[in-house]
Amino acid sequence: MIDHVTANVTDVERAKRFYSEALAPLGYTLQMEFPEAAGFGSGEGIPNFWIGSNAGRGATHVAFTAADRGTVDAFHEAALAAGAEDNGAPGVREHYHQNYYAAFVHDPDGNNIEAVTHRPE
Repeated sequence: MIDHVTANVTDVERAKRFYSEALAPLGYTLQMEFPEAAGFGSGEGIPNFWIGSNAGRGATHVAFTAADRGTVDAFHEAALAAGAEDNGAPGVREHYHQNYYAAFVHDPDGNNIEAVTHRPE
């Protein structure tokens, strides 16, 4: 279980727009903002995914849980439409396990963002 993850970004405003669009299919919304950071979450309360402009943080990989395969597909489509670069189309990754269905994108700052479900079709 992930408490929170922070991705380093070069432009917080651009990243807020990107993640607001790309994470919408997963039920994540912008929940908290500071001048150099913003937090997203899937419910009320404390965000569990943050973006910030701290050069010392470096690029990250974040995997978001998706409810089902259709949601993984929707994430991938929304992220590409929001400006991401494809890093792995939606599909089963059997080398992890037989029901590992995921999609990967690079956000505008090179962070590797994944949506994954472990549920069978």
